[in-house]
Amino acid sequence: MAAETNPIPSVWARRQREPDQPALSRAAIVREAITMLDAEGIEALSMRKLAARLNAGATSLYRHVATKDELMELAVDEVFGEITLPPADSPDWRAAATEAAGAFRATALRHPWLSSVLGQAGLAYLGPNLMSYGERLTAFFASAGFPEPARAIDTVISYVVGMSTTEAAWLTTVARAGESEAEFIARLMPAAQEATAGFDHLTDAYAVATADPEPDPAAVRDAKFAYGLDVVLDGLALRLPR
Repeated sequence: MAAETNPIPSVWARRQREPDQPALSRAAIVREAITMLDAEGIEALSMRKLAARLNAGATSLYRHVATKDELMELAVDEVFGEITLPPADSPDWRAAATEAAGAFRATALRHPWLSSVLGQAGLAYLGPNLMSYGERLTAFFASAGFPEPARAIDTVISYVVGMSTTEAAWLTTVARAGESEAEFIARLMPAAQEATAGFDHLTDAYAVATADPEPDPAAVRDAKFAYGLDVVLDGLALRLPR
């Protein structure tokens, strides 16, 4: 007799149960979970708290979502439905890739928890929105002429996820301080400048960073993201057949 195989640990790989509480749908559960994640972060999300917010028992939730890991899968897929992509046949692949990367980053910053969970074990990318996103992105890079579109996608997405994870963590720290980003930086800068004393290159970097008396922190972050993305796309351009 063949050994029984372990089921795939993904919400997309099991049959959904029939609800016993018609007013409580899986879609409503996911929407409320995303609201909690955006406001309080992953650590604050629990099935018990979510059930209380939905005025439902935890048992009712488990009929729709078996575990918190499944709930995170559903939340990630739901958020991916917000990301817009340019048409696959866009005439300027570089401008289109820039637009796609910017849309991913904007979504990741609206949902600061997103980037940090994309690589978690058990998050199978089988959801309809993730599948659609991957299909459209692959079609775009293939249409642009990349012989290995999946490799090009991995390169761009890895850059965007890496940058947005750091950026989202920074903005979360600022929000918890109860200050604007400019106020937080102004309070932090004296200590940072003092810490760099004796480190010539870092001292010069901070001098450049503070040369503008009233810098726009968001504009600085945008410029940093754009610079790195340009470097990535410069490298990818060398992979296109000449």
